[in-house]
Amino acid sequence: MAGTQQATVCEAAEARDQVQELLSAHRPAIDEISMIDALLVTSELVTNAQRHGDGLSGFSAWIVADRLEVTVADRSRRQPVTAVGREKFAVGGYGWPMIQQLTACVIIIPTSGGKAITVSIPLTFASAGPLMPSPV
Repeated sequence: MAGTQQATVCEAAEARDQVQELLSAHRPAIDEISMIDALLVTSELVTNAQRHGDGLSGFSAWIVADRLEVTVADRSRRQPVTAVGREKFAVGGYGWPMIQQLTACVIIIPTSGGKAITVSIPLTFASAGPLMPSPV
């Protein structure tokens, strides 16, 4: 395991910061598209836990070989849903298909207090140069 970030996070921004720190420290460097995909998936998972999962109850991220593994736990046993089959402007259900498209694997495990979703995000390594400018 190349690196791990496991910390208490309360917001999607904190989770993204943890993932960006983990990926930025990795050598060889992670390419920009992989970084963006990882941050987008992380943000969506944490936001879903807060909006639809009765609150975030756990977060961890780690790198294994050529992928980032992210686990987000929440307090609901309800499974994620998509907007397929709903009225055109229904609220919610659009992020889950995006998560599935940007990840190689999604595992949902029931827990005593809700569920944990673990995703595997493929990483590509940069040839040279900086990944992304640091937020100001």
